[in-house]
Amino acid sequence: MAKKNLEDIKKEVKKLVAEIAEVPEKDLTEDARFTEDLGVDSMKALEIVACIEKKLKLVISEADIPKIRSLGNVYDLIAKKV
Repeated sequence: MAKKNLEDIKKEVKKLVAEIAEVPEKDLTEDARFTEDLGVDSMKALEIVACIEKKLKLVISEADIPKIRSLGNVYDLIAKKV
């Protein structure tokens, strides 16, 4: 199976985040802050992290979790790990 490129991964992650945050994908920008702009509470934030870890088969350290404040932050973190 071919390895996915970063753009494909970003599309998958955006779809996943939009679904969990209950926000239309078109409204989910890279700089929209999860808590302040999208109303994501701490439980949904943890669900986002857990789903990303499961889908991409990677581990996000506890130290990195507070740094995940927007979709852009998620993309940066994934880029470092894949």
